[in-house]
Amino acid sequence: MTIKLYELCGADNKMVFSPHCWKIRMALAHKGLSYETESVGFSKVATIEGGEGRRVPVLRDGDEIIEDSYKIALHLEEKYPDSPSLFNGEGGKAMTHFVTAWSQSQLHPVVARLVLIQIYQSLNDEDKDHFRTTREKTFGMTLEDFGATRGASSTDLHKVLTPIEAMLADQPFIGGQSPLYADYVVFGALQWLRIFKGQSLLKKDSKAEAWMNTLLDMYDGEGRNAVMAA
Repeated sequence: MTIKLYELCGADNKMVFSPHCWKIRMALAHKGLSYETESVGFSKVATIEGGEGRRVPVLRDGDEIIEDSYKIALHLEEKYPDSPSLFNGEGGKAMTHFVTAWSQSQLHPVVARLVLIQIYQSLNDEDKDHFRTTREKTFGMTLEDFGATRGASSTDLHKVLTPIEAMLADQPFIGGQSPLYADYVVFGALQWLRIFKGQSLLKKDSKAEAWMNTLLDMYDGEGRNAVMAA
């Protein structure tokens, strides 16, 4: 049966940038699974597969529709047990919960502050209206004021990556000797940053930079070949 991944895109529908969708791209590559994709803009996400209030990523696997990146990863792990494991047992799932909580609360806010305006600029007009309206309601200010007053710097990024640097000093991947889904959680956030800002914000010759380069080149360059923002 065909696996189909719905992803978030900019005005260029080949430029897919959601960190959560990149987690699943890497998970599918890790599992060695073939799949097709459909790119959707912000204003169309909620109605994917006839749903109401959906959020990307959404995966159709045969007759099953799954949303939420972690639930999709669990589905892939359970349905395709003969392919490489994303978790290597319950310990890997527990580690994923911690890494996800850290990434969402610490890393994502920094990346969002770095790329907010570039995201807006990359969208088509309909999605720009949707993005501006929803984000300005959340922030209580215009996108421009948010960018001017709450922006982030490479120093903020280096600081938030300190625990990852410490972990990678003793092992090549967050998952140990080979990558697990927890690696893709962090990769997704940094790929989000890379697509809009390039890779220069990572500290040169750091453990995080080396780890990122390794993951970018894995699976025939799945990450490296991403279409970048103009």
